[in-house]
Amino acid sequence: MTQANQKKIFLVDDNATNLTIGKNALIGKYNVFTIPSGEKLFKMLERITPDMILLDIEMPEMDGYEAIKKLKSNPGTSDIPVIFLTAKTEVANELEGLSLGAIDYITKPFSPPLLLKRIEVHLLVEKQKNELKNYNENLMEMVREKTKTVVNLQNAILKTVAEMVECRDDITGAHIERTQNYLQTLLEKIIEKGLYEDQVSSWDINVFVQSSQLHDVGKIMIKDNILQKPGKLTPEEFEEMKAHTIFGEMIINKISKSAVEDVFLRHAKVFAISHHEKWDGTGYPIGLAGEDIPLEGRLMAIADVYDALVSSRPYKKAFSHEKAVEIICEGKGNHFDPTLIDIFLSVADKFKEISETII
Repeated sequence: MTQANQKKIFLVDDNATNLTIGKNALIGKYNVFTIPSGEKLFKMLERITPDMILLDIEMPEMDGYEAIKKLKSNPGTSDIPVIFLTAKTEVANELEGLSLGAIDYITKPFSPPLLLKRIEVHLLVEKQKNELKNYNENLMEMVREKTKTVVNLQNAILKTVAEMVECRDDITGAHIERTQNYLQTLLEKIIEKGLYEDQVSSWDINVFVQSSQLHDVGKIMIKDNILQKPGKLTPEEFEEMKAHTIFGEMIINKISKSAVEDVFLRHAKVFAISHHEKWDGTGYPIGLAGEDIPLEGRLMAIADVYDALVSSRPYKKAFSHEKAVEIICEGKGNHFDPTLIDIFLSVADKFKEISETII
C-alpha cells in the first residue's frame, strides 16, 4: 500500500524517544505524523484530518486530558478516534480518559505488536461505524423519497377526486388551485402579523393548504338537477344543497377509518363542515358564531366567496375584483371574521393576481 493510501495516524508525545519508538512501530503500515505537543497538534489539524490520534497524557502546557476535551468540543474533530498512551496505570486515570471520549488506553512502555493490533481493531470498528452511518443515511433518504412519492400520489388522487366534484358543479379545477393560493396568502400574512398564534403555530402550511381541496367533496352526493341548476334554488333545493357540508364530513370520516395519516384529513374535515358558517351565527350546517367557528372554516369562507364572486357561474356573471372586495367588506362582522377581513384587505392585490393568473 502506498503512503497516500495508508491511514493517517497522529502520534502526540513531548518525549522524542517515545515519538521515535512509536513511529518505528507503525511506519510501513500507516502514514505516521509525529507531533511534540498539544498546541502543535491543533495547528496540524488545521491542515490534515487523521484517521486516529495516539495521545500522551503527561505533557507540559496542554496535557492529554485538555487536548481531548478540546478535540471533542469541536464538531470538525469530535469524531476522530483517540487512544491514550501513558505511563499512568491507575484505574482512576484510565476511567477518566475513557469518560472524556478516548476509545482505548494503552500503558507505556507498549509492545509494538500489541499497539499495531489495537490500532487495527479500532480502525476496523471505525470503518464499520462509518459504513453503518452511511447505510442509515442512505436508508433514510430512500424512506424520504418513498414517502414523498406516496404523498405526491395521495395528493394527485385527492386533487383528481376534488376536481371531478367541482366539474359536476360546472366549476373548473382551477377553483381548487385558486382557493389553495388564497388560503396560503391569508395564512402567511396571519403568521407575519402574529395573529391566532396559538392555533397556526402548530400547523404545517403545506398540509393545511393541500387539505383544503376537499372542502366541497360532499357535493358528490348532491343531485345533478340541484347542483347544476342554472337559476336560483328553491328553499327546499337549498336545504338539500346545504347538506353537502355534512356529507363532506361523513366522507372524510370514512376515509379516516382506513388511513394512517391524520393531520391532513383532520384539517380537511374541518374545512368541509365549517366553511359555510357565518360570524354572526346565521350560517350552516350548525349555526356556529364568532370564534366557535374553526379558523379553517373562517379562512375558507373568505377564499371561497371571493372566488365565487370573481368567477362566472351558470346563475351569474363574474364580478370585478373591486366589486368582490366591496361585497366581502360589507360582510365584515356578520358573514366574516372582522380580523380576517383586515388581513384580506392587506393582501387583496395578491388575490386579484391569483384570480387573473390561475384560470
